[in-house]
Amino acid sequence: MPTEPPDPATGRPAGHRTPSEPRPGRSAGSIRARVRAEMVDEIKATARRHLATDGANLSLRAVARDMGMVSSALYRYFASRDDLLTALIIDAYNDCGAAAEAADAGVADRADLAGRWLAVCHGVRHWALAHPAEYALVFGSPVPGYSAPQDTVVAAARTPAALIGVLADGHARGALADPGCDDVDPALRTDLARIRALIAPALPEALLADGALGWTQLFGAVSFELFGQLNNGVDARDAYFDHQMRRITGLLGL
Repeated sequence: MPTEPPDPATGRPAGHRTPSEPRPGRSAGSIRARVRAEMVDEIKATARRHLATDGANLSLRAVARDMGMVSSALYRYFASRDDLLTALIIDAYNDCGAAAEAADAGVADRADLAGRWLAVCHGVRHWALAHPAEYALVFGSPVPGYSAPQDTVVAAARTPAALIGVLADGHARGALADPGCDDVDPALRTDLARIRALIAPALPEALLADGALGWTQLFGAVSFELFGQLNNGVDARDAYFDHQMRRITGLLGL
């Protein structure tokens, strides 16, 4: 049976490669990047399991032990526990934001402002109930000794931006009138003007203030349910949540 002549560059049969050599068309750098990304994903998945049992009291040593690694090896991927926490926080904010955005996008009638607002609220709640540890990480008690860096801001803004987007669309359609700021404290108006310039320049400040009220009501309702404040009091959780969110749509004029 004929054999292929050896590759003059390596002396091995043509097409032969060692396990460490990249496949044709793949650079060694791209393979290293893929392997690194897979390792980062595995570290974060292991850390999330620890969040479910230990809360935000995260230990790189414990994560490394579960992965069968020495703790020093993890520092090649995350320089500190805080860096790992930041990565988990960004992921959680993005996942919550993606759930909110998908819920809004799922409402076919874009003029149905109440339906869109309610869809976003229910989307957030469903995500929170399915991911209680991640929700607690970003919306629960602050982690002692940890200060979230600026890197988290864009991800954190996705969910409120989905809610504000419903109001901005309603105002642009002429369905939501500007209620005016006569009853808004001047100091608060300063804050609202700054926020408005960043995320909703076309939205009147009074509507933005009402939207912020709806945002805090949403997360207050979810937190009360998730952290046990409704236990031994409210059993009809779905109905109670929907009732609260519908009252907010009325307050907002949706």
